[in-house]
Amino acid sequence: MLSNAASASTLPGWDFLLTPAGAAATKTAHALLAEGSSPLAVNQLLRQGSAGVFRDGSDSAAIAGATVEQNAAAAGASGEQTPAAGLTGEQTAAALKQAELRIRAEAKFGSLASELLFTPAGLEQATRWQVADLHAARFAGAGAQRVADLGCGIGAESLALQRAGLTPLAVEIDPLTAAFAEHNLRQQPLCSPDSASSPEVACAAAEDFNPRDADAVFFDPARRTSGHRDTRRVSPDDYSPSLEFVWQIANQLPTGVKLGPGFPNELIPAEAEAQWVSVNGQAVELSLWFDSLRRPGISRSAVVFQGEQKSELTAETTIGGDPDDPLANPPITELTDPAELVGMTLYEPDPAVIRARLIGAAAEPLAGALVDPQIAYFVSPEARKTPFAAGFRVLAVCPFKSKAIGQLLREFEVGKLEIKKRGVDVVPEQLRRSLKLRGRRQATLIITRFRGGRIALLADRI
Repeated sequence: MLSNAASASTLPGWDFLLTPAGAAATKTAHALLAEGSSPLAVNQLLRQGSAGVFRDGSDSAAIAGATVEQNAAAAGASGEQTPAAGLTGEQTAAALKQAELRIRAEAKFGSLASELLFTPAGLEQATRWQVADLHAARFAGAGAQRVADLGCGIGAESLALQRAGLTPLAVEIDPLTAAFAEHNLRQQPLCSPDSASSPEVACAAAEDFNPRDADAVFFDPARRTSGHRDTRRVSPDDYSPSLEFVWQIANQLPTGVKLGPGFPNELIPAEAEAQWVSVNGQAVELSLWFDSLRRPGISRSAVVFQGEQKSELTAETTIGGDPDDPLANPPITELTDPAELVGMTLYEPDPAVIRARLIGAAAEPLAGALVDPQIAYFVSPEARKTPFAAGFRVLAVCPFKSKAIGQLLREFEVGKLEIKKRGVDVVPEQLRRSLKLRGRRQATLIITRFRGGRIALLADRI
């Protein structure tokens, strides 16, 4: 449990959101924005105290009156004049931003988002609900009961552990984020605020964790460096907590670790199962599983979520892949003339499949072959839907030259064009503008390498 009030020095006024007045203001702002009101209009209503009845059924003036001393103190500290029935500027800004975050959070948390509290950074790093449930299932399957969620952020992983019937021990170093996590863990229907088994949230550093306090551990280490999406140059010390500390705990307890999907393969410990995950075509993470959380005989896998539907490919080979392993390296097409691609289906593997080096596993059931040994497209005479790749029926092929592409698009009367490319230096938006599309048909243009040259394929999605 948190023993001290949260400090909101980096997000002024945000501790107000933990009060009844803050909850009511946020709920009102959320409802008004969802109904189409502009942020400026909502801001003015909250500042003036003229939003009428707050969306929790409380009278706005009554709430403001009940917190006059708090508002006056806040206003006195900032030198700001506070309307008797309204909110301070900091409080209004906090409630409005929180309402905007809840709308964005619906993609990750569904309807539960309307009850949760977020920081901007916490929402960005939070795990999507279906992926968090995937993690929690690992712990439940391994027989864990008390799972330490070290670096819990706003509590997404701990919420999933709750749903799986486990007890999360949430730890977060930032006081405001820790306070929000504690609030969030009390919002799930299965968690009663008065329950003796209410989830624990500690405002502390992950390094202070005592391994004897839990059966298993989950880490979501944050990148210390700016531009954290760039994972081309990564060292264990780039993270907080450091990966050295993470690996140390993994040697003592069953451990799961969430990392970015571009984390370098060469830094993945040999004793871990590596699982890349995508949601609706976007690679979202690499998770590593140690000890009893690692499945026997599996070293790497790709999990593909399409909505709530989950599909998985697995491999027993090492992360680097065996050069002779058909699961990692499908055959190269024997076609020599680009025109022979017409009528075939070109497949673009899901990002998780590509990251996991499982293109061969996706291509094998379709009798697929790579169009180029260095390109992640494969072609097949079969046109079948698969969760592991998007399929495109090839209508025509031409050299990668603007004049030839333009003529091809005019012949097929293409007016709306999706452009995909691999292995070719081209900016799709610039190319699209130069083509001056006119027509009634929608199609996909795929630009890639083939037999040492560059080609453009016009295709329809299957």
